[in-house]
Amino acid sequence: MVAAQPGRVPPLRRHIEHPRGGPTVLRIILGTHLRRLREAAGVTREAAGDAIRGSHAKISRLELGRVGCKERDVADLLTLYRVTDEQERAEFLALARGTSTPGWWHRYNDVLPTWFETLIGLEEAASVIRTYEVQFVPGLLQTPEYAYAVCRLGNPQASRKEVDRRVELRLQRQALLTAPGAPRLWAVLDEASLRRPLGGPDVMSGQLRHLLAMSQLPNVTVQVAPFHLGGHAAAGGPITILRFLEPDLPDIVYLEQLTSALYLDKRDDVDHYLAVMDRLSAQAESPRGTQAILEELIGGTEGD
Repeated sequence: MVAAQPGRVPPLRRHIEHPRGGPTVLRIILGTHLRRLREAAGVTREAAGDAIRGSHAKISRLELGRVGCKERDVADLLTLYRVTDEQERAEFLALARGTSTPGWWHRYNDVLPTWFETLIGLEEAASVIRTYEVQFVPGLLQTPEYAYAVCRLGNPQASRKEVDRRVELRLQRQALLTAPGAPRLWAVLDEASLRRPLGGPDVMSGQLRHLLAMSQLPNVTVQVAPFHLGGHAAAGGPITILRFLEPDLPDIVYLEQLTSALYLDKRDDVDHYLAVMDRLSAQAESPRGTQAILEELIGGTEGD
């Protein structure tokens, strides 16, 4: 039996007992630990793939947390990596079972793209969410009426029921901001997103009021990047950066496209986007100045 050694994978019990982020985060954590074990044992991805009757590509996806993993495959990998301690093996197998347990968002699979499921799980586990939006108010800060207008715009052929389901999912996501242990949300909004009258004056007035109210929560910071800044480093499109207290999870950059998304976790990529967000936050209006802008815009919509 292999005894615990310095540098070996730490116990996984805390992830099993407190699975913040649901299966998404558990897959990433399991994959990270399996990669460390494989590298410590000097086993190639090709050899690991052979051990579970798969390919090196399957091992790569597993180690990145992109796919779940059968208990049998985890057991075979642990044997290959010379992990024989029964308690340690049992914790890995319990974690593998958790990766197949559906998150709360599973019931929205009819309107939820698979590439977006990962973001919801990461939001649930994040300690800090930093986001920059160009065209819309961030989804975590949208009112139901504004969310409906956004969802209708992006899905013009969808039925009323489908759009309602998308809005309901968006509102469910927002619950994390007022839940115990809520993450810190730091949002920078381009001024264009506040002046575009999406849904009409009444909807926009309600959205601006909601933004003002949310910005007064202790864990929410809202800044406006005003037009007079001209061009800035984040002008290319929306950016979200997620940070976690869990040491097994690296910072992750989320870049959404029309029908897909990119998730970046390489240190150089993350550092680049962090630097962009830092510069943008320094250039944008302060939270106090942002509140003044929101109040002025609210007055303008009420006068229409």
